[in-house]
Amino acid sequence: MAAVRATLTEVLTPAAFETMTAQAVRWTEGVQAGIDAAGLPWQVTRLGCRAEYTFRPEAPHDGAQAAAADDFALQQLVHLQALVDGILLTPFHNMALMSPVTTAEDVDRHTASFGALTQALVG
Repeated sequence: MAAVRATLTEVLTPAAFETMTAQAVRWTEGVQAGIDAAGLPWQVTRLGCRAEYTFRPEAPHDGAQAAAADDFALQQLVHLQALVDGILLTPFHNMALMSPVTTAEDVDRHTASFGALTQALVG
C-alpha cells in the first residue's frame, strides 16, 4: 500500500501527466512525420500519455480491426530496429507509454530511428 500511495501522490501527479502528455504529443508528431515522409498507409493515435501506430490508414475501431492491421514480421522489424537504436517499445504493440522521466531527447531518438526505418522501407 505504501508503494501505491507513493505512486499516486508523488509520481502520477497532475504535473507529471502534463510532462508525459507533452512527450506523447511530440512522439506522435514525430511518428506522423515519418509516416508522411515515406508515404506509408499507416496512422498514429494518442490518448493522454499513450501513443501507438498501426499498419493501416485509419485508426482501428475495435479489436478485430486492430488484429487485422497487425503485420507480425513488420512489427518485429520495427521493434528490432528500435532496439538496435537503444529504444524499447512495448513488446506486443507499436506503442509507447511516456513516463515522468521520458525526455524530449528520448522521444527524438525514437523519431530519428522510426524515420530512418520508414525511409529504408520505401527505398
